[in-house]
Amino acid sequence: MGSYILLIGQYVFEAYYWLILITIFGSWFPQFQATKVGMWISKVVEPYLSIFRRFIPPLGPIDISPIVAIFIFRYIRGFALEGLRQSLNLIGV
Repeated sequence: MGSYILLIGQYVFEAYYWLILITIFGSWFPQFQATKVGMWISKVVEPYLSIFRRFIPPLGPIDISPIVAIFIFRYIRGFALEGLRQSLNLIGV
């Protein structure tokens, strides 16, 4: 049972990671951002990315905050999944 919970956690983090990447690449195509899918993905990912945009200003036309956000997201993912694994082991699931 515990391995399924951990696997679901991994899938959730992986899906969110790909949504961030799609948002980054989609920003190069204004037509994508105007579609329903593009707007939905932006609604899901923008709260996380906006945290980094507040602290990292764009360098001219280049916004590097999503790159920093991806690196930090990978660390958060690792810590969260390890914490979940240890918690599941602690309760014996």
